[in-house]
Amino acid sequence: MIKLTNLKITASKGENALWDTVISQTGAKEITDRQILRKSVDARKKSDVNLVYTVCFSAKNEKDILKKSKLASEYTPKTEYKFPYIIQNQNEKPVVVVGMGPAGLFAALTLCRAGVKCIILERGRPVNERTRDVENFWKTGVLNTASNVQYGEGGAGTFSDGKLTTGINDVRIDFVNDTFIKFGAPEEIKYSAKPHIGTDVLKTVVSNMRKHIISLGGDVRFSSMLTDIETENGRVTGCTVRDDSGEYRIDTDKIILCPGNSARDTFEMLMDRNIALSCKNFAVGVRIEHLQKDVD
Repeated sequence: MIKLTNLKITASKGENALWDTVISQTGAKEITDRQILRKSVDARKKSDVNLVYTVCFSAKNEKDILKKSKLASEYTPKTEYKFPYIIQNQNEKPVVVVGMGPAGLFAALTLCRAGVKCIILERGRPVNERTRDVENFWKTGVLNTASNVQYGEGGAGTFSDGKLTTGINDVRIDFVNDTFIKFGAPEEIKYSAKPHIGTDVLKTVVSNMRKHIISLGGDVRFSSMLTDIETENGRVTGCTVRDDSGEYRIDTDKIILCPGNSARDTFEMLMDRNIALSCKNFAVGVRIEHLQKDVD
């Protein structure tokens, strides 16, 4: 395959001119397997805004293209990521997944696809009900402490435009993006320089993911908050959940914790149970300003 980098197209022409431009600039013949790998906007000159692409494709005359084009190089497609095979004993206790942000949704989806019984706990509400709670807060200032921008189906990112920008180069990124696309996200998220799904679309995406999880046998429970974890000899033996009707116990020996960073009561409970917690590293940028007269 051929990879072309830094291919510029005048913004006014748009993406419709992409492959015609590829052919005209490289002389490519009989293009197949064409794919956009990256798309960004070069707006440094307001009078000359360009779309900048990285693309790959197969062509009948690839050797000639590699010789003639400075933008061209050989390209090997990424290997599709395959999750490790899971052997599930049907008599095993269900896995409890706590939280329905991105981590919880993908954990539950992966388990259910492998045939593993799981119960998904979300302290907030389904995304449509949650949206009404958030809009009511914005209008009235009345906060629903269990269903808001931080808590509820989809996680905090649901109300921050579903930004997907990451600085890591993990082999599972394509799997994540392909899953979002399958459930309703635009295909552009796979190659846009600063991809985002968009809050309006994301509501449909996470709802479709939940429905699919349920169709595979997942047990999704909203307004259900993890309040305690039982352990014996260093192993999980069960957990306590509080919902609108009170508290109840789930018999489980596996819990996947996917809380958001605002679930401070959950972190406090984990610390009280002597469950090991570690902080995630983060970077802080600092800008210091001086008055011009002091610099002079």
